[in-house]
Amino acid sequence: MKATPNVLTQEQTAFLVRRRVAHLATADEAGRPHGVPVCFACAPAAIYIALDEKPKDVPVSHLKRVRNILENPNVALVADRYAEDWSLLAFVMVRGHAELLDPETEEHGAAVRLLRGKYHQYETMRIEENPVIAIRPEKAASWGALDEPESSEPQVLDTIHGRRSVRRYLPKEVKEGVVEQVLEAARWAPSPHGRQPWRFAVIRNGETKERLADAMGEEWRTNLQMDGQDVGVVEKRLEGSRRRLLDAPVLVLLCLYLEDLDVYPDAGRQRGETTMAVQSLGAAAQNALLTAYDLGLDAGWMCAPLFCPEKVVEALGLDPTLVPHALLTLGYAEGDPPKRRPRRPLDELVVYRD
Repeated sequence: MKATPNVLTQEQTAFLVRRRVAHLATADEAGRPHGVPVCFACAPAAIYIALDEKPKDVPVSHLKRVRNILENPNVALVADRYAEDWSLLAFVMVRGHAELLDPETEEHGAAVRLLRGKYHQYETMRIEENPVIAIRPEKAASWGALDEPESSEPQVLDTIHGRRSVRRYLPKEVKEGVVEQVLEAARWAPSPHGRQPWRFAVIRNGETKERLADAMGEEWRTNLQMDGQDVGVVEKRLEGSRRRLLDAPVLVLLCLYLEDLDVYPDAGRQRGETTMAVQSLGAAAQNALLTAYDLGLDAGWMCAPLFCPEKVVEALGLDPTLVPHALLTLGYAEGDPPKRRPRRPLDELVVYRD
């Protein structure tokens, strides 16, 4: 990769990295301008733009932006943010020289990896077969609130604050496509070495729910009796748990799949590897819960499978290498659920060390 002075400030770089689309301006030999929206990825010394395989009438070598770069390598790239709250408006404009990276070069491979890392759609596109546009920044200008949050109302925090655990559902169908979006969000959770050491079982059938409820209920009854719980209390708690399972339109069983993990010769590191997998499963669950809320669904989290994993596997006929950890219930709440338990203030949870 060619050495290029550090043109962009940290604030400009951070702003560009968060943008999903920019506009590329090129001009031909006669100075006639041409502009087009592009997907892009940033590196310390360059900005990369793929020539992807969207339907086109001409080969990529004949695209206007490509022909212009070959005739006149001076280009500009503009990425901006518009908001109805005009105090959040901002843009970054980069001017520089552009070139086409040959697919055989090392930099081309690095650029493709960056682009695929930013846009999952490129994972199934053969962008490695086409040249990549590389812009070498020479000047940068910016304006507006580069460091401000994306919205005056932090939408992610709104979702986190708004999501509540639901125990009673309406008998309303949850469309399959909505469940798939919830699972897609879970799939994007961080995981050790990117292995995604988990599997999800989706349960809709009433008889299957009953079989699962019976298996877990039997184990829970034994545990509650060992705790010295009153018989009447035990039966009431079991009935409430059973109703939660049977009334929820959809159940999603979250399982660890330890076969995907790295194997170490010492027990200490292996325990650490398993702990990382458990942590990542929690991240997948949170992704699913927040996405469900954003899609208009309500949800709950049940940890009962963690205490009787073998019975859950047997009841559902699952692969014995799966380790059930939790159940997510999905549906539409029959009414406003109770408020969540109050959270401790930050000053009780955070320690700062300079």
